[in-house]
Amino acid sequence: MQAYQTVLFEQGQDHVATLTLNRPEQMNSFNMRMMEEIKSIWHRIQADDSIHAVVLRASEGRAFCPGVDVREHRPPPNNVWLQQDPGYYLCPKLNECWKPVVTAVHGMCAGGAFYLINESDIVICSEDATFFDPHVTYGMTSALEPTGMTYRQPLGEVLRMALLGNDERVGAATALRTGIVSEITSREALWGRAHELAAKIAAKPSVATQGTVRAIWESLDVPRTVAQRTGLKYCQIGNAIGIPQVDRSTLMRAAKEFVTR
Repeated sequence: MQAYQTVLFEQGQDHVATLTLNRPEQMNSFNMRMMEEIKSIWHRIQADDSIHAVVLRASEGRAFCPGVDVREHRPPPNNVWLQQDPGYYLCPKLNECWKPVVTAVHGMCAGGAFYLINESDIVICSEDATFFDPHVTYGMTSALEPTGMTYRQPLGEVLRMALLGNDERVGAATALRTGIVSEITSREALWGRAHELAAKIAAKPSVATQGTVRAIWESLDVPRTVAQRTGLKYCQIGNAIGIPQVDRSTLMRAAKEFVTR
């Protein structure tokens, strides 16, 4: 089993993998080592057919992740054209990982942490979660993280967060209203609820969930008609495999039992 320095990685018998940011002394901020380890894990997850879904979370403490660890931030290379966007390492979809990701946010979630939020499929948070983007407060253009957020939040909400910087923290209730998260739990229930959601997804044929994730996310990059035509091809490929993996008679019996309760 590969050892990691900045994250924890577990695989369960229920086909759910758990990736935990694990730099609690640094509030789970990411450095170059963490980015490299996360990138390798996305590739590992996609290549492992026993993994059907992923829970992304962070070690206990004040923060889910405040973004980059500025104390270890490396200066850009002399050749600026060699500089990489952190999303190249952190984002599952940019790394062609199509396993569904359920992310559980507690405490502070800021700045570069939105790379992880932006490419998650389901995001839930605890009641103490706060979201903000500090870039402009420190004189830095905020472009990459908020651009990604425009696919999750209304434009006005993204602009408000990006422009107010440290002067406004978005609480859990507002995050639910504006679409950052889809559910709020207590801090104690957060990890369990995230795993419950991931396990429900993982119990379904992985070829179906991966095809669904890929079709939806890739549709964001192309015109609607192209997305529909590409989606049809994914259905033609994936359904031929996924449908035979489902015992429909069992599902029908379960549905009838549910209705009669």
